[in-house]
Amino acid sequence: MLSFLGGVSNYEAFESRASSFNKIMDALKDDNVYSIGVVGIGGVGKTTLVKKVAKQAMQHHLFTTQVYFDLSSTRHSSILQVQDIQSQIAEMLGWDSKLWYRFGNERAVEMKERLKYEKILIILDDIWREIDLEGIGIPSCKDNDVKECKIVFICRDKELLYKGMGAQICFPVETLPPEEAWTLFNKTTGVCDSMEENKKLRSISTQVVEKCEGLPLAIVTIAKALKDETMVVWENALEQLKDCATSKTVNSCLEWCYTHLKQDDLKSLLLLCGSLSYDGDISMDNLLQYAMGLDLFDHVDSLEQARNRLLALVDILKASSWLLEDYRPQDRSNFDEQRCSSLLFTDPYNNFVRMHDVAYDVVREIASKDPHPFIVRQVVGLEEWSETNESKNCTFISVHCKAVDEQLPQVLVCPKLHFFLLHKDEYSLNIPNTFFQGMKKLQVLDLSKMDFEELPSSLNSLANLRTLRLDVCYKLKDIAGIGKLTKLQVLSLAGSGIQGLLDEMAQLSNLRLLNLNNCKELKVIPRSILSSLSRLECLDMTSCSNSQWAAVEGDHSNANACLSNLNHLSCLTTLSITIPDAELLPKDILFDNLTRYAILIGNSWWFRTNKALKLHNKALKLLKVNRGLDFGDGIIKLLERSEELVFSELSGTKFLLSPSNRMSFAELKHLDVSWSSDIQYIIDSMDQQFMEQGAFPLLESLSLWELKNLEEVWHDPIPIGPFGNLKTLEVSWCPKLRYLFWLSTARGLSLLESMKIEYCEAMQQVIAYGRESEDKDGGTNLELFPNLLTLELINLPQLISFSSKSTNERQPQVRFFNHKVSFSKLERLTLRDLPKLKPIELPEFKRDGLKIRI
Repeated sequence: MLSFLGGVSNYEAFESRASSFNKIMDALKDDNVYSIGVVGIGGVGKTTLVKKVAKQAMQHHLFTTQVYFDLSSTRHSSILQVQDIQSQIAEMLGWDSKLWYRFGNERAVEMKERLKYEKILIILDDIWREIDLEGIGIPSCKDNDVKECKIVFICRDKELLYKGMGAQICFPVETLPPEEAWTLFNKTTGVCDSMEENKKLRSISTQVVEKCEGLPLAIVTIAKALKDETMVVWENALEQLKDCATSKTVNSCLEWCYTHLKQDDLKSLLLLCGSLSYDGDISMDNLLQYAMGLDLFDHVDSLEQARNRLLALVDILKASSWLLEDYRPQDRSNFDEQRCSSLLFTDPYNNFVRMHDVAYDVVREIASKDPHPFIVRQVVGLEEWSETNESKNCTFISVHCKAVDEQLPQVLVCPKLHFFLLHKDEYSLNIPNTFFQGMKKLQVLDLSKMDFEELPSSLNSLANLRTLRLDVCYKLKDIAGIGKLTKLQVLSLAGSGIQGLLDEMAQLSNLRLLNLNNCKELKVIPRSILSSLSRLECLDMTSCSNSQWAAVEGDHSNANACLSNLNHLSCLTTLSITIPDAELLPKDILFDNLTRYAILIGNSWWFRTNKALKLHNKALKLLKVNRGLDFGDGIIKLLERSEELVFSELSGTKFLLSPSNRMSFAELKHLDVSWSSDIQYIIDSMDQQFMEQGAFPLLESLSLWELKNLEEVWHDPIPIGPFGNLKTLEVSWCPKLRYLFWLSTARGLSLLESMKIEYCEAMQQVIAYGRESEDKDGGTNLELFPNLLTLELINLPQLISFSSKSTNERQPQVRFFNHKVSFSKLERLTLRDLPKLKPIELPEFKRDGLKIRI
């Protein structure tokens, strides 16, 4: 995956690693070797080495696809997300969805049979226990007929690799020898010249490097901490490292780096990260909500400021090597934090963070010591522990109840507690009504995924509570008493079973974030609530499609709120909402203050683009809407400045978009249109000013699907340089579309990377010659689509050529390509079910690494 190879550019090619690198590469080339192990202590650079190997293997075309999985969750949990691994493999290989209609074991059997013949590299990182490969559907060493598929295990335990995982061969990754450790430290600190001139500085740095014991993680972390610091700081670091026990010098290096962090909120955030998440993934949404509750950031007066501060601190921790750079979590199929995530973090590279497991252990050790009494317990016996002095002094508790018979104490007495997070495995856990009586100072409470139907009564006594998370509490129906928590700033009920909000919630006047995402049973929203939440900045009502909004404000026959009540939320800047009927939209609704939004207007049990929700900061989706309706000024403004527009089952217009002087779509990045039989043209550009200014300058992806009467993408006249930033193009099931673009438009698509056209019955050519200027031979010398990586032409019964001046199939001179098309970067070419296409020569496409399907 791209996310796995993201940090390879910083790889140091040490001579001591060259041997292991070359041996792993040789093993990948060896037809008799299927499973490979890479072993070494934590922080030694195993993953970094495998990244480099994987990148070179792909460059040498040893594999067509690679899939990477981080299995650090197996360290603390016996639960493995098998379906997540299966779905990611299937997605990377482009397998059809029929595989998922099979039951678990059948799915695994079919997947294993397919993988035997795929040139795929599977990398399983950070393995802590034996993994049942057969149960997932990954071929094992027992399969003698494996042809192409290979697997790399990354682990600290050689015996586990050989005996548990069946690795045929293992390659150790050793610590760096002194000279290479010195080189890495010297390069990271950037003080090469100073050390040559200053013997004292060189002496100190040499001793500091020795204390790091050749561990790259420790070397880089402490080098970054010492960079640009004074001699006094260097001397202090060495003194502290000398005082530590020999067996813990690496830990001491990292502990010194922690104490050297210059900002208190940076230290607090690092401790928070180290005390969260048993599978390694840390949600930025969760971090923000916890930080708001703990009042972690000084001089922050709004949710937006807190978000920006969090992003800045996370960047510092990444730059300091405490958090991993460019981390992107694996796709998840179950409802979890990723589906609960808000619009506040839409970038897939910043909505989760991860800490290296060595740093993770050190931070947890720091957090458990005074004056940082953070308690993280993953064992049974909470009731016994509640009687100890430790429970009386701690300020932070994260508890993971694993045992089915685990009993919580009637009262957990923690008078200094500010943060309480309760995890449980897949079983019911009873929380006594009196449980929270002994934690009056509590500011953050997270009871996500609990099984209660109503809140424990003692929860209402938490007068200092600022953040309350009740995500994915499916059985929760009754939240009575929540109005007493008047200091609440964050309330998250995402995925819960609540059927209505309560009038008492109008007392939550300090609330800044309300997350009702995926509360599918939510119907009742009293009008008094929205008008009272005067400080609310972020409201998430995604997938609340059953909410019974009043049609107009003041309708006494309906006690529910009207959408125009949103106008009372003067601080609202982030809104994600599902509006089931366009006619519920009042014309006077205003969205002027919104900086982020994901608004779905319309309702359906099935929405093809649902997986694209929240990809951009500003997204508007219209489903089963008549474009002839007067939406009012508010929605028109949103159309104008949206980054993502999705339309499905539209009616009442033959043009999807008709630009005017004010609607330039200058910010639009993603356009998706489907199931709209009235649409004949996507764009009508009769506005002269619009043509002169350039059309859709930022558009990156265009998807057209099931448009039965679509005749042209762009109705005359063609503006100058449209779609200049387009990277992805998909056109499917458009039976009247005879061509896709004129040559003049195609010339501007220099950034296009992926083109897929399928099931278009009338299409004769992809690129058409239609202008007098295009009939000249000048265009034949221009290379089209120089950055194209994937081209798929499937089931186009009338297709004669990709681009040609003639569409007469009887003319012998009709060629598949009528101009220079080298597709120098093409990786995948699919030409399938094209009956009128004459046999074509593909010598110029046949090169190493190109996957051709005909």
